[in-house]
Amino acid sequence: MSAWVFISIAAAAFQTLRFMLQKHLSTGELSTGGATFARFAYSAPFITLLTAAYWQVTPDTPGALSGVFWAYALVGGLAQILATWCVVAIFASRNFAVGITFKKTEVVLTALVGFVVLGDSISLSGLIAILIGLIGVLILSEMPGGAGGWARRLINRAAGLGLLSGVFFAVSAVAYRGATLEISSTDPLMRASLSLMAVTLSQAIGMALWLGWREKGELSRVWAARRTAVWTGITGLAGSLCWFTAFTLQNAAYVFAVGQVEVIFSIAASVLFFREKITGREVTGIALLSLSIVALVLLH
Repeated sequence: MSAWVFISIAAAAFQTLRFMLQKHLSTGELSTGGATFARFAYSAPFITLLTAAYWQVTPDTPGALSGVFWAYALVGGLAQILATWCVVAIFASRNFAVGITFKKTEVVLTALVGFVVLGDSISLSGLIAILIGLIGVLILSEMPGGAGGWARRLINRAAGLGLLSGVFFAVSAVAYRGATLEISSTDPLMRASLSLMAVTLSQAIGMALWLGWREKGELSRVWAARRTAVWTGITGLAGSLCWFTAFTLQNAAYVFAVGQVEVIFSIAASVLFFREKITGREVTGIALLSLSIVALVLLH
């Protein structure tokens, strides 16, 4: 099995832990914006130190970062902020496992954006596997109670936020892959860490300015919540570093498709930590997503 598969699974595991922490913060100590900011603010110092340390020990030193790199990095960073904001907001509407699954529309959307922007292609078998996962997402998009038919499944606040987060995550993934490909280094970890450092620092600075303007006092609350928030940053950093490394090795759509294993991790989190119940319909949707992951791993 290829290295990018294991790295993608690790990224999904770290991301689940990060969203668990953000749910805890956003439903108690912090606003949606504050919980989103905490993920970037507490990641920035760690990725800066990690990149600087790695730069000292690796013989493969990259050249200057181009304007194209910064365009990809800044667009991807903004899209990720908006996507994360949407996901944290979902937690107020649906349970943890379904909230995470809504964002998995990113897989199909990433395939489309990747083809348009970078020319990344998807095989027929890969497309079929991805579409199976999409069916699972549609099944999971029903509102509690099941009333209203398909129209209500697709037209509700949680589904809208989920689809919007999928769009933003797709844009960020393709932009991040584009950024890593612009770095003149043959070392995947160097390309990933340097890209992640540039993105995370810009996100932390941008969100600090936004919160200082729009949510007075929220920066102080993020600092006050540091004992929990710092773990949001650490798990977010670990997950992002895995995603970025996988993006240097494989098409972003395939990386995100394997990353759908996150829904399995989210079920465990939903049941064990948040004491939420999973319905039979949700299990069916999650099973279809799992089938699409297995198919992609076996075929690629």
